[in-house]
Amino acid sequence: MNGDDEKIRILREWIAKQPHLPQKSDENLVRRFLKCCNDSIERSKQLIDLYYTLRSHVPEVYSNRDPTAPEIQRIFENIQFLPLPKFTKDNHQLFVYRILTSDIEHYDFVNSVKAFSMVADVRMVEETAIADGEVPIFDMKNFTAKHITKVVFPVMKKLLIYSQEAHPMKLKEVHYVNAPPFLNKFLSILKPIIKSDVLQMIHFHPPNSETLFEHVPKELLPEEYGGTIGKCDDIANRWQRLVLQRKDYLTDDGYWKVEEIKRSANEGNPDYLGIQGSFKTISID
Repeated sequence: MNGDDEKIRILREWIAKQPHLPQKSDENLVRRFLKCCNDSIERSKQLIDLYYTLRSHVPEVYSNRDPTAPEIQRIFENIQFLPLPKFTKDNHQLFVYRILTSDIEHYDFVNSVKAFSMVADVRMVEETAIADGEVPIFDMKNFTAKHITKVVFPVMKKLLIYSQEAHPMKLKEVHYVNAPPFLNKFLSILKPIIKSDVLQMIHFHPPNSETLFEHVPKELLPEEYGGTIGKCDDIANRWQRLVLQRKDYLTDDGYWKVEEIKRSANEGNPDYLGIQGSFKTISID
């Protein structure tokens, strides 16, 4: 057993002994926590607690996650979530998010982020190679001003807090391609809850622009973006199959359920989502 394996064993045993945390854990997921915390066991423990606890306060997204549900299948038919297979020279992984239709009748914000969360969670247990950073690319070609009317802002706020404080991936850049003029104004509404360092990572690329390739090698992208790693449909279908295969994992409360009533009294409660408590922010950068 190498050093990392021993630390993972310690962390998994620690999780199982916390009365308020899920009693099951996945080795690959725990490995991601350790990497995010630069191999520190104590910082990993804090991040793990935040991860599960903050998610428990977004039940709209993180409960009832059945990938076979008709409303989730409709999302997969209209939105593609594409973790790309090849890393950049800096060992960063690209993730493309693209809406396939501008018809807002096919867009449900909560179910969209729920489907996104399923792909994200399956990635963490399926992928054994862990990147040093994450670079999401949002294709806004079919995102219209009417889509904004469907956004549930209280849920959006909680998700932004979770993703910045507890998601076990190191964000490096954020790109919006085919960005419409109104997008910057929309994001300005969210600026009060977006960290300043994250705001500095955001790049807008207007339609017919090639400025994305100043940051991301074109060859690492799908064919639809001029790359060589395959078609978006094929990548999306592969991940949809993987999500379906992991239905038991996604729906098993043993992996996800937090019971705050069982938390040790001297630990306090998290304070990120309007709950009084004693957690301190962990910087993941």
